[in-house]
Amino acid sequence: MRRGRWAALALGLLRLCLAQANFAPHFFDNGVGSTNGNMALFSLPEDTPVGSHVYTLNGTDPEGDPISYHISFDPSARSVFSVDPTFGNITLVEELDREREDEIEAIISISDGLNLVAEKVVILVTDANDEAPRFIQEPYVALVPEDIPAGSSIFKVHAVDRDTGSGGSVTYLLQNLHSPFAVDRHSGVLRLQAGATLDYERSRTHYVTVVAKDGGGRLHGADVVFSATTTVTVNVEDVQDTAPVFVGTPYYGYVYEDTLPGSEVLKVVAMDGDRGKPNRILYSLANGSDGAFEINETSGAISITQSPAQLQREVYELHVQVTEMSPVGSPAAQATVPVTIRIVDLNNHPPTFYGESGPQNRFELSMNEHPPQGEILRGLKITVNDSDQGANAKFNLQLVGPRGIFRVVPQTVLNEAQVTIIVENSAAIDFEKSKVLTFKLLAVEVNTPEKFSSTADVVIQLLDTNDNVPKFDSLYYVARIPENAPGGSSVVAVTAVDPDTGPWGEVKYSIYGTGADLFLIHPSTGLIYTQPWASLDAEATARYNFYVKAEDMEGKYSVAEVFITLLDVNDHPPQFGKSVQKKTMVLGTPVKIEAIDEDAEEPNNLVDYSITHAEPANVFDINAHTGEIWLKNSIRSLDALHNITPGRDCIWSLEVQAKDRGSPSFSTTALLKIDITDAETLSRSPMAAFLIQTKDNPMKAVGVLAGTMATVVAITVLISTATFWRNKKSNKVLPVRRVVRKRPSPAPRTIRIEWLKSKSAKAATKFMLKEKPPNENCNNNSPESSLPPRAPALPPPPSVAPSTGAAHWTVPTVSGSLTPQPTQPPPKPKTMGSPIQSTLISELKQKFEKKSVHNKAYF
Repeated sequence: MRRGRWAALALGLLRLCLAQANFAPHFFDNGVGSTNGNMALFSLPEDTPVGSHVYTLNGTDPEGDPISYHISFDPSARSVFSVDPTFGNITLVEELDREREDEIEAIISISDGLNLVAEKVVILVTDANDEAPRFIQEPYVALVPEDIPAGSSIFKVHAVDRDTGSGGSVTYLLQNLHSPFAVDRHSGVLRLQAGATLDYERSRTHYVTVVAKDGGGRLHGADVVFSATTTVTVNVEDVQDTAPVFVGTPYYGYVYEDTLPGSEVLKVVAMDGDRGKPNRILYSLANGSDGAFEINETSGAISITQSPAQLQREVYELHVQVTEMSPVGSPAAQATVPVTIRIVDLNNHPPTFYGESGPQNRFELSMNEHPPQGEILRGLKITVNDSDQGANAKFNLQLVGPRGIFRVVPQTVLNEAQVTIIVENSAAIDFEKSKVLTFKLLAVEVNTPEKFSSTADVVIQLLDTNDNVPKFDSLYYVARIPENAPGGSSVVAVTAVDPDTGPWGEVKYSIYGTGADLFLIHPSTGLIYTQPWASLDAEATARYNFYVKAEDMEGKYSVAEVFITLLDVNDHPPQFGKSVQKKTMVLGTPVKIEAIDEDAEEPNNLVDYSITHAEPANVFDINAHTGEIWLKNSIRSLDALHNITPGRDCIWSLEVQAKDRGSPSFSTTALLKIDITDAETLSRSPMAAFLIQTKDNPMKAVGVLAGTMATVVAITVLISTATFWRNKKSNKVLPVRRVVRKRPSPAPRTIRIEWLKSKSAKAATKFMLKEKPPNENCNNNSPESSLPPRAPALPPPPSVAPSTGAAHWTVPTVSGSLTPQPTQPPPKPKTMGSPIQSTLISELKQKFEKKSVHNKAYF
């Protein structure tokens, strides 16, 4: 009983404790490679940009209470990350550097407000290729003997890269590929290349640039390779491998008359060819002194041992030997140099020029102009001599005169020399510029206080050669000649000059080219003239162009161009197409005549027109420039025309003249016959107007008629074709349609046929007119009539003409100027229904009858 009570009490207390307990939150552990959880085994590349979201802390609370996240670092360490307490997002806030810090320790915690759970984590920083190789133990200096064998190791460079993996591996190469050195790619050992040698005397120091490159890697998402350079200074160490070298060669010495025994003549200088560690040098005379000279073994000074008067020779050739002494005192390398010593007297003779026969101060030579460049003037035999010895006999030679043409050799002489003059500028040796070239040869001592000198004249007579081409005074010659010039007329004279003399300067002229056939040229004077048989015509060819050649006796030539223009001459009169011309004039519209002048140029081919004879003279006007003829302004109708003209003829005849503007002027006359009608009459019948207008040109009427018929046929074919294809497409057979045309009225056709027949002179007899009085009409021109024909009466005005159903075909042509007969009434033809038609037929008949008589209608 008591045990059960205690058990119940314990169970109640347990329930109370469980009801008041609050469990702590905890992180999730998501394992390696996860970016969500408790950062266990988390790693981060060192090139991660600052501000990047790198991880998310994630955990939970058993009771489901809200949780918050925190991160902290050791006080001595950097705060590399920050965390969002609510969402657990961790952000990088400082740059990472694996080489400085490859692990980051941090304390992360999670809290539900009552309980806080903290964990210590280690974040690994992984490598990125952000470090460049770096050479260590610089500077690099190597001392190498010059006789080191090819392929030997000289030096070793070392570079380190703190990156890991391929980014931390280093390879080496040389920047200069043409260097005598080579470097091992992996070890950095510098070697002398096979076949290469070092020479202290040629180059004492070499600068070798070595490049260290890493193996490359990723940085900020890109592949990068870093490199570094260093310079290895290779100093070449001298080795005794070169013989002694003399300085200041060649050696010349002079002994004068007053030189005392024991005096120094000259000094030779030698040094060890190995400049780095030179050996001691000793001098000695090998041979050639004959006891007259001695040398100081340490200084190299050569002295005379005897008086100059005792010396047997004028020139001594000594051989001086120099020997290197090794550090141990034994002889090493040797070398020998010649020394020339000349025995001279005092300076008491100036330089002197000599010819073949002795001293001479004038030399003459004849030579052709323009000799080859570098040619020697062999005709000049000049010798120059100074009788003194040694330095007193040393002098310079030069040419004084026009510069740059010749040069003298030698320019420095010791004692004596043969003088040679060489051509320097061949173009300047020109006979046409200068026939004589004069120079002075000047010899001046060099090293004497007196500076003795002498001169000689050099005179060169130039001989002419054929070196010039004939040249025209102009490249173009322009000439003008009238087209009526007779054969053999002079045109133009050309001139060419050859500066050469004698036969080479004589010039011969000739012409050639497509335009030269009609011309000749005098071979000596250059005068161009026409062929004797030439007939020039500006209307056929107005311009000629050919070439003229000037040639010397050796065929050297030059060419000029000749342009010849024919001047037009008024040699063609104006020409009318026909001597008798027929025109039909409508009142108010002019007619035009035209004459052609075949001359080539103005004003010879410009034509002016005039009426030379007309009766009466006040009926027609003419435009002098265009040839248009019209009635005077006072004549406005046929009635006015009839009132002022006599009735002598039914056709107007004018004598017109065409005159050109040339000088002298030519003119031509022609007879112009004019039929006159008015527009009012033409308007009554279009066909009649057309026939009147084409009366002078029947072919025009035939052409218009043929064109009209062709147009009608073409339209008919098109309509038939279109109808056929429409019927074929619809598969229907249309009924045949008959087109009924109305037959035209026979009266106008008859009149038209009769008018057309009246155009022919043979058809004039077909006009059968019945008139009451046989001599009433002017067309009655029969032999029985003793009176002259009279003009027919004017037709009545159109307003009184009878109006019929069918229009009459009238041809209103009035020829000449008719005077009405006031006392006689107008005739009334019986065969015609209209007085206008009767009058027209009468006029036409009268015209054809008048053509049969011999009296022409001249005024």
